[in-house]
Amino acid sequence: MSKQVYNPYMPTFEYVPDGEPHLFGDRIYLYGSHDRFDGAEFCLNDYVCYSADTKDLTDWRYEGIIYRKEQDPRNQNIPADTPPNKPKFNVEVKDENSLNPPGIHAMWAPDVVQGADGRYYLYYCLDYLPEIAVAVCDSPAGKYEFLGFVRHSDGVPLGRREGDLIQFDPGIFIDDDGTVYLYSGNAPMRKELFVPEKGSQVMTLCKDMLTLATEPRHLMFDIHEAEGTEYDGHAFFEASSIRKINGKYYFVYSSVQSHELCYAVSDRPDEGYHFGGTLVDIGDVFLNGRPEEEALNCLGNTHGGIECADGQWYVFYHRQTNRTNFSRQGCAEKIYFDAEGNIAQAEVTSCGLNDGPLQGNGVYPAAIACQLNRYGKQVHSNPLVMMEEYPYMTQDIADCEPTPELVEEDRRQPIQYIKNIKDGTDIGYKYFAFDGLHQVSMQVRGKAEGSIAVSIDTLENQVGSIPVCVDSGEWRSVSGKTEFVEGTHALYFRFEGEGEFDFVTFTME
Repeated sequence: MSKQVYNPYMPTFEYVPDGEPHLFGDRIYLYGSHDRFDGAEFCLNDYVCYSADTKDLTDWRYEGIIYRKEQDPRNQNIPADTPPNKPKFNVEVKDENSLNPPGIHAMWAPDVVQGADGRYYLYYCLDYLPEIAVAVCDSPAGKYEFLGFVRHSDGVPLGRREGDLIQFDPGIFIDDDGTVYLYSGNAPMRKELFVPEKGSQVMTLCKDMLTLATEPRHLMFDIHEAEGTEYDGHAFFEASSIRKINGKYYFVYSSVQSHELCYAVSDRPDEGYHFGGTLVDIGDVFLNGRPEEEALNCLGNTHGGIECADGQWYVFYHRQTNRTNFSRQGCAEKIYFDAEGNIAQAEVTSCGLNDGPLQGNGVYPAAIACQLNRYGKQVHSNPLVMMEEYPYMTQDIADCEPTPELVEEDRRQPIQYIKNIKDGTDIGYKYFAFDGLHQVSMQVRGKAEGSIAVSIDTLENQVGSIPVCVDSGEWRSVSGKTEFVEGTHALYFRFEGEGEFDFVTFTME
């Protein structure tokens, strides 16, 4: 099998959400926050970076840790008796590894830009603190060093002066004339909430990349302003990201729906944006009129940006795993512009960054599923909502990084798999190019009896069946014949029966 890439495009034990892709030289660099698998809060790990040649997006290179949270002075000299972070969403704390160390603030979604001096500037916020910090490096994925805080002309850090908004999810952009634009903010998700210190804003920076050249100005419609406008139902929530394409400015953001990325377009970088539409939704909600209650995958927040590689544009976003909002994984899909510059909503797929459909033979991880629900429905990625009624993705051992030590010490990498498959579970993969499919095998474990319908294109178009009769905690193979299948198709599995089981890989012959 030739080299391929699928969603998620990083190793399946890597959790880098909020992905901002940037083209520097002949490589795309992916910057994001960094979740800890099974963590009890967002973004508990240090910043890492992945990159790929623009002509070969099948090969993402781990660049290593580029910035550690203790490099920020707000994370230094913290008293030893400072209590640790407390989980905010009733998450069971299994061990100390799932919490941030005492007093160490987590680094949320960053962005990076190359300055006029050739250096690379990383903008970020620390969890619930109000400022924007900046780190700098001589190379896109080198070791960044703390530079300072975005500040007013009198030196007061932005976010600390009376009347300042709380800074959040900074997006950084340098226009063709050299003007440096900084975007920031989040806004309420519900109308009954009003927080005067929150909202979308834009400002410009001086050449030092720190000092405000112009004071922040209101930018995007929030939920209190959107009713009756083009933004109604898709008002700004968070995750500002900006690109200039064919003379137009495209502002990408997470809406009050949270599980979708939207875009707006303007002739200017700092005003006049008109709503464009949904770029991608992690449950394919809104695609072809799909309602939220029929989401194809578990819902939760998403965040990302768009970038072009070798003439093809992509939207980068993240999905939810492990029944929480704190184990998120990076995914990407192709997007297309029409003659007027509009972008159609992308479908969530398994093939994502691949040149085309995946090859319809060989062994694949179960975790590249782009549809995972039960009885045609899914809910939000939260243990109190999902309980044990829905299938979900998880992994078998603790969080780790793909460091050289992992290879040198011959330590086993974590394995991601689908857990809690019960009667009515649907699992979908899009798309495969088949050249004579006639048998499918699945590696499963658990205690269950029934059958798995194998279908193509739709769940109703059954082409085969796999009998399931397992009673083991070890992985076992179950297989079944299918009709002869050729061409490009979606592949679906539906379990009908008793009990529950896990699913780790499948083989197509």
